[in-house]
This record gives sequence, structure tokens and C-alpha cells, in this order.
Amino acid sequence: MEARRHPRYKLEVEVRIYPRNSQVVRGHSVDISESGISAMLREEVPLGEVVRLEFTVPSGEVQIHALVRQRNAFRYGFQFLEAISQLQIIQRTCRQLDVAQSTARNVEN
Repeated sequence: MEARRHPRYKLEVEVRIYPRNSQVVRGHSVDISESGISAMLREEVPLGEVVRLEFTVPSGEVQIHALVRQRNAFRYGFQFLEAISQLQIIQRTCRQLDVAQSTARNVEN
């Protein structure tokens, strides 16, 4: 099994995807990491295309370019491309989600 660079955290927010030559595609995120996000989409987005993503996390608004890395049925994986200020917002969110979800797991056990 392939090791991931960054842990994933559950995150359900509305995501807007702006492909190069078509209209906005709307979906909902499934999870996020410091290097990418996965989302459920009702419309197709071409694999390998660079798109602009827009979504809101607890730390703020995110507008970032991403590579469409994978697709499994309606679930797409996007790899963030460099945008330091936006990545800092995502990193802050992942740290907050780590604390919140770790606390929730400890309470359950």
C-alpha cells in the first residue's frame, strides 16, 4: 500500500471547480490533507487537467489551483499546486481537524 505524504482529515464543505474550458462544477469534499482534497462530483472533470478550486474552511476562503489526479466513480482526487498563502490556510485547517478528530476518537474509546 502506498504511504501518503500527509494524513487525511474528514471535511465536508461545498467545492467549486473551474475547469479550463467549461462551466463551474459543484461538489462536496470528502476529506482534505495538506497536499490535496477529494470531492464527490456529479459532472465529469478531465483527469490530468489543472483546475481552480474554491472552498471555505474554518480558517478562511481558499482559492487554489490543483491537478485532477484520480477518479473513482463520482469521487475525484485533486493535488494542490503551489500557492503558499492558500496552503497555509489549508495547513492550519488540517492541524485544527487533527486536534478535533483526535479528541473525538479519544472520547469514543
